Amino acid sequence: MKKYIKIARPDHWVKNAFILPGVVLAILMTKPSFSAEYIWKFILGFFSTCFIASANYVINEWLDAEFDKFHPTKKNRPVVSENMKFSLVMLEYVICIIIGIALAYPINRPFLFVEIWLLIMGVIYNVKPMRSKDIPYLDVLSESINNMIRLLIGWFIIDSQYQPPSSILIGYWFAGAFLMATKRFAEYRMIGDPERAGLYRKSFKHYTEHSLLVSTFFYAMTATFFIGIFMVKYRIEYLLAMPLVFGLFCFYLWISFKPDSAVQKPEKLYREKKLLIYIAFMCVVLVILSFVDLSFLNFWMEPFLLPAGV
Repeated sequence: MKKYIKIARPDHWVKNAFILPGVVLAILMTKPSFSAEYIWKFILGFFSTCFIASANYVINEWLDAEFDKFHPTKKNRPVVSENMKFSLVMLEYVICIIIGIALAYPINRPFLFVEIWLLIMGVIYNVKPMRSKDIPYLDVLSESINNMIRLLIGWFIIDSQYQPPSSILIGYWFAGAFLMATKRFAEYRMIGDPERAGLYRKSFKHYTEHSLLVSTFFYAMTATFFIGIFMVKYRIEYLLAMPLVFGLFCFYLWISFKPDSAVQKPEKLYREKKLLIYIAFMCVVLVILSFVDLSFLNFWMEPFLLPAGV
């Protein structure tokens, strides 16, 4: 059973920490009264997301087997290197879906719909004739939208009457696109052979190192633009943390240039101690700015022209 458990990638469940910003955002913006019910909702919601994500991983591993054999490390995945049965893989896929939906159902209807959306995105990304992962740029955008979905998942655990501002949703989406494009960039560099890279991932036939690097820059600018809109509109104090946000994007891109970079496997980023310290410091700053009002910053909200002094 180990190989069937492995293709569900329980070691990737750590990625579902991306629902936490949605939880925090909902708490800050809707100010709900604390209740133990939220703890149970979070536990159910977290594991619901884990099983839906695992369902997506299962079909991803099975459908990618013919391509993963060209990857230096993914060629060792169980679906590629071992004799696995299609019927058992599909049974595992269905079981993961049933558990994920069953855990989502008691929370609320918007949460359930968003979990179904996450499941559908797995089909769009992996299954022909859509299979968006084979289309350049769309592969990044369709995979990174799961980042935005996870933000909604976290939000709906706390509040089901409202939805997050569109500015932070788009910003979170394109922040995820930056992460995905950086991962592609690191993978492409690691493979080191455009022809072999194209055999592993069809979208790589249309990419180059330069185009991937430029795309990361575009996604980073778009993300910070919409995050900036959110900060100005809802909590201007957060603007003081923007240099740290810029620095985080730069730090992550710098890591992608390392040989066999952890950026290729985000679940291994815990090895980047300096990055974790940086993120922890930025989170502390954001927490402080969430509760400290700095009225002088309102000066930047008023349109005005400075006299020329002539």
